[in-house]
Amino acid sequence: MNQDIIVDDDLDWQPERQGIAFTAHWQGRKIDCFMALAHLEHMTGQSLVDEANIILAFEAVRFDIEERVAELVGEEAFAPDGGLYL
Repeated sequence: MNQDIIVDDDLDWQPERQGIAFTAHWQGRKIDCFMALAHLEHMTGQSLVDEANIILAFEAVRFDIEERVAELVGEEAFAPDGGLYL
């Protein structure tokens, strides 16, 4: 678990974008994040088809996601809108 980055519990499955929107906090700053379903499937090794399983899969790899968000913050890999896209 990365203590510098905290991924919030505000997961929002967005089927039209085929991904999950969520926020993370870093040094008191809220960062909008988005993870593509394909990336989540790659991380979990599962084919995910419904919202309940997608959310469960996200929770199963939450700490890995926090680490990846921390890496992107360290690389200053922010999109023009200020968000991070995984």
